[in-house]
Amino acid sequence: MPKAPMLAGTMQTDPRSGGVKRSSGVNVLPLVSEVWGQVRDDANKDLDWVLIGYDSNSKKDMTVLDKGNGGVDAVSTKLPDTEPVFGGVRLSS
Repeated sequence: MPKAPMLAGTMQTDPRSGGVKRSSGVNVLPLVSEVWGQVRDDANKDLDWVLIGYDSNSKKDMTVLDKGNGGVDAVSTKLPDTEPVFGGVRLSS
């Protein structure tokens, strides 16, 4: 299965689900795409997780809240109790 590209910009609804493709109103800042690329890079030993959430000054802009290495154990200690976040962790076998 080909990997879908990670694009910064406005999130879109998925027309494959039967919806009409339109803006969700959420703006993913370019920094998110840059850091996500670093997390996905197997050669990068300094970064293997990222947390993404709303910019503190906006209800529409998504930005990088935190990043680091140490896998699931490290990122799980960084999860906030009171706000929604999205994240990713690079795993290896």
